[in-house]
Amino acid sequence: MIGGPVAGRYATALYDIASQQEGLPKHKNMVDRIESELKAIEGILKDNPDLQKLLYHPQITPAAKKDLLDQLFKEKISKVTGNFLALLVDRRRETHFLDIVAEFVALANTGRNIVTAKVTTAVAMNDREKGELNQVLARLTGKKMETSYLVDPSLIGGVVVRIGDKFIDGSIKTRLATLKERLKAIS
Repeated sequence: MIGGPVAGRYATALYDIASQQEGLPKHKNMVDRIESELKAIEGILKDNPDLQKLLYHPQITPAAKKDLLDQLFKEKISKVTGNFLALLVDRRRETHFLDIVAEFVALANTGRNIVTAKVTTAVAMNDREKGELNQVLARLTGKKMETSYLVDPSLIGGVVVRIGDKFIDGSIKTRLATLKERLKAIS
């Protein structure tokens, strides 16, 4: 788990509630909606460190925190998300919010059969190369890919791919380091 056992438990509970609600006629795409709301709140917290400090401060009462959240998000988020935020505050788990969001997104992606990959190359890839690599990764995993790309000139050449806990290092930097260790072992 990305954010630890607390984040995993809360994210799983919220995901289960959202999944169950999706079966109801007026709650279609509830997982997507809650994910979108959580990401929006996450963005607001990251963009406003003072708000984050206030929300996470241990001496501010849960009632005051819930009033603040209600003022900020009333009518803007679903009842499920609002109740979930209140639960976090009541249980004093609001400091785990960012980890919970990451866990919820991971659960939602698993439910959609999407896997995330981080690709690092020495030089930027063009759109055609990205598309071809995405197709190869999708074939290897048997899942839809959500890929982010980074450039790290220190790799010299090649590519490094991280898919979940799997790591594929095809960089020239690593090959040179391996070669260096082999040469040291010989001498």
